[in-house]
Amino acid sequence: MEDNISSVVGKSNVENLKRSIFSKPGKDIPAGIVVFLVALPLCLGIALASGAPLISGLISGIIGGIVIGAISQSDVSVSGPAASLTAVVLVAIQNLERFEIFLLALVLGGLIQLALGLMKAGLIADYLPTSIIKGLLAAIGLILIISQIPYAMGVELGKSRMMDYSQNFFTGAQQKVTFIFKSMAPGAITLSLISMGVLVFWDKTFMRKLKLVPPFLVVVILGVILNQFFKYVIPSLYLDGIHLVNIPKIEGFASFVTFPDFTAIGNIQVWTYAFTIALIASIASLLAIEAADNLDPHKRRSPPNRELVAQGIGNTLAGLVGGIPITSVIVRSSVNIETGAETKLSTIIHGTLLLVSVLFLSSVINLIPLASLAVLLLVVGYKLASVTIFKSMYLKGWPQFLPFVVTTLSILVTDVLIGVMIGTAVSIFFLLRGNFYNPFYIESTSTPKGKVYRLELSNEVSFLNKPAIKSTLWNLPKNSQIIIDATFATYIEPDVIEILHDFQDTFARENDIEVIMTGLRESYAAKNQEEVMDVNTEVTNVLATPQDILDYLKDGNQRYVDGNLVSRRLRNKELMDFIKEAPLAAVVNSIDMREPLNMLLNTGIGDLIPLRAAGNLMSDFLIYSTEIACRKQGARLILLMGNSGNSFISEALECYLAGKESYLYPLLGPALASRAISPEQLVKENLNKLVDEITLWNLAESKRRIMDQNQYIREQVSLGQLGLCSAFFDRETGNIEFSALVKV
Repeated sequence: MEDNISSVVGKSNVENLKRSIFSKPGKDIPAGIVVFLVALPLCLGIALASGAPLISGLISGIIGGIVIGAISQSDVSVSGPAASLTAVVLVAIQNLERFEIFLLALVLGGLIQLALGLMKAGLIADYLPTSIIKGLLAAIGLILIISQIPYAMGVELGKSRMMDYSQNFFTGAQQKVTFIFKSMAPGAITLSLISMGVLVFWDKTFMRKLKLVPPFLVVVILGVILNQFFKYVIPSLYLDGIHLVNIPKIEGFASFVTFPDFTAIGNIQVWTYAFTIALIASIASLLAIEAADNLDPHKRRSPPNRELVAQGIGNTLAGLVGGIPITSVIVRSSVNIETGAETKLSTIIHGTLLLVSVLFLSSVINLIPLASLAVLLLVVGYKLASVTIFKSMYLKGWPQFLPFVVTTLSILVTDVLIGVMIGTAVSIFFLLRGNFYNPFYIESTSTPKGKVYRLELSNEVSFLNKPAIKSTLWNLPKNSQIIIDATFATYIEPDVIEILHDFQDTFARENDIEVIMTGLRESYAAKNQEEVMDVNTEVTNVLATPQDILDYLKDGNQRYVDGNLVSRRLRNKELMDFIKEAPLAAVVNSIDMREPLNMLLNTGIGDLIPLRAAGNLMSDFLIYSTEIACRKQGARLILLMGNSGNSFISEALECYLAGKESYLYPLLGPALASRAISPEQLVKENLNKLVDEITLWNLAESKRRIMDQNQYIREQVSLGQLGLCSAFFDRETGNIEFSALVKV
């Protein structure tokens, strides 16, 4: 066991910790003091809420700061009594009847946590969505604000707790508000306003130059001084009794430590609560360190398995000496980060100060007004739940915003764990919804034989995608054709493969649907890197005529404009498999146009033969090359494509209008010589419009030259075996306007 612990903890890491822990004492010491001042009343309040002796909260705070702080590798997280477990502890103590028996359950729970850490169960933290973490932080911020307002006003709501995540803060809200206004303390309100003013204007005055003195610490000291001033000068504002921190007096070792009752080891309830504590404390701690890392300005990552080990040791020790459950705590961690902590030294200092205060400084600590501490937490709460955070999450869209809001509201009306579970469920819903709609892409093409559909499966297809795939296939019309392409799928769930075969063998046959499958393996292993198996059936070219091909290219461009591109991912070794069939078209576009034709027309690999003509004017040799593309390689469509804003024609036209010589004149010479562009147009029309008009004229001229100069192309066009047309690509919209096929 000791070897396992050493392997997790890591001796070299401990040595590095000893060297780096004192690297920023100027920031860590003041931060540790402020965290101590905030943690002190929280420890007492959580113990009170848990139905445990008040001293047990301080014991857990001390262990969380010193022991867990030393073992954990989190630089900014602070551990202490677990507010998320107050309800569990309260019920456990009542059902087990004795606090000593509950301590045994805590010891066992700590050992279970330790085992979870050694088994590396902390990886669950890596799967928590950012929206859930931010929702958790926002909820904690709102809870801080709600719970601290009474203290800032000097109101004590019965047995109020400084922080209780399990309490529904909306319960009895009207009665609480009425009571607040009737029992507000003027002195607390005065201190709160002054303290808030210090915190708000600190960075806007000369005080920002006091780098070694954090504003939080100044607020606490100022609160003590002002309250003592009120005592002697303005008695009506003086705060005492329930408005001040109250540490119980320690009279001896026996009053400080309580030992567990090991005789109850056979009690099944003890083990039930042990597992409950271990599970909730582990999840709460992982959530907290993830949230703390999110707030850390340096974005350092806390090892989750190491954290479980540290928490397990801490809870075991807490159970042995009379504490209550410990977790990493978001509130104290937030304060720690806000006050400038850089290393875990601040955490250890806060734990040490808790120990010293319990033993020696109770009379001094008891002078601190709760109103001053409340203002600190109000500021922290606002930073966690600011309007800016809600706006930023809203701008990310509903899949991010809705889980964020649901998590926040659920935590407010239930508790941390239930709220996180509800928010996670909403997040999973959006994940499943995304999987439902994104397991494949389907496109359709109209041919004389009817509709031809192509369904391309995505990289991984799981059982979650079954409904979408089945719904799509079973809704195909009769007498159609479907090409199911699994070429790019690295994993397909067996259930999905069975659906594909059921469709092919039964539904498709009964409804006269022709099915062509390619790239589908009969079985897939996880992370399967095998070659794609050869299939007996190949995708046949269903585009029979030049007009079919032209319609296919029109549809492809529309899909490009709409953003519905088919994936064309290929490995080099597979390229030859996709260029065995004859190409669809030879596309002659301008050298100026560098946009990828396959994307603009949404075609497959090898479907197009690209040729280039400067300014879209065909030369004799380029016409001859186009003939070879059709005669030798089998292209059945010649597409002459121009584009808006042709830079070559634009430069030539600018030089012509300015009376300058240019080697680009041949690109616009034929159009000007034909008088297609009048002198008045050259003077009055916009340059960009003239450039596009010349491009269109050059396309028409190129079609004429091809038909006049090439006998083979002319004959094939007249027979309907070959098509010739032009197209104009609008760079602003992505849309391509196609001409009709040339007729002889």
